[in-house]
Amino acid sequence: MFVGTGRFRLYAAVAAGSFRRFATYRIATVAGVFTNTVFGVILTYTYIALWDEKPGLGGYDQAQALTYVWLGQALLTTVAVMGGGFEDELMARIRTGDVAIDLYRPADLQAWWLAGDVGRAAFQCLARGAVPMAFGALCFQLALPGDVLTWLAATLAVLLGVVVSFALRFLVALSAFWLLDGAGVSQVAWLASTFFSGMLLPLNVFPGALGEIARALPWSALIQVPADVFLGKHQGMDLLATYAFQVGWAAVLLTAGRLLQAVATRRVVVQGG
Repeated sequence: MFVGTGRFRLYAAVAAGSFRRFATYRIATVAGVFTNTVFGVILTYTYIALWDEKPGLGGYDQAQALTYVWLGQALLTTVAVMGGGFEDELMARIRTGDVAIDLYRPADLQAWWLAGDVGRAAFQCLARGAVPMAFGALCFQLALPGDVLTWLAATLAVLLGVVVSFALRFLVALSAFWLLDGAGVSQVAWLASTFFSGMLLPLNVFPGALGEIARALPWSALIQVPADVFLGKHQGMDLLATYAFQVGWAAVLLTAGRLLQAVATRRVVVQGG
């Protein structure tokens, strides 16, 4: 129990430190809020034109579609759809060999970076997510939940989305153990995340088999799933199944990351020896 409590305090401190670290970049945060808001306005009028032509597209009315836009802007950096979290720093430490120090520390590499990413996500949600969402709610007719339980359900879906996002980016970062430059892998991951997360358009709009495949991939847990929970599309047992989908992908990806981490650690130990 003592060890478990000590580890929890350690990772909580890492998360808090990461939150404070990102809070120091005030100008960048203001610029990010401005950019998210401007793109939110552009997407809003694009969606208005699209839903005027095709009412009920994807199972959303226009108010729900606009809510999707602003929630997507709020979650864009929270779940790091386009990257920008820990992965660049970890890849740099792998390339320089500094990761060997991390692997010998009495702290799990994966858990350490996950804690830091949770702290980053919390700051981005509060700083770069809340303001654009509030702007959208004030300037446009959005379909905001009317009960606290839906807000809480959506918050849990966002948290699980952060974990899935971390697990995906952790795998990308670990590729640097075997590649001279992980930029190519990062670019492919960025494109996949942008297209399959629902950032550009709701995945429910995608036709036929493409839509089914897109919704089954882990990237849908980043924006599409939290947005649908927020809009009340999942209730009761369906909501539990939605959480199970996110938890399942998180477990699979985190396990894959842990296995790759073990292989990389063995490689570092052998080379170091």
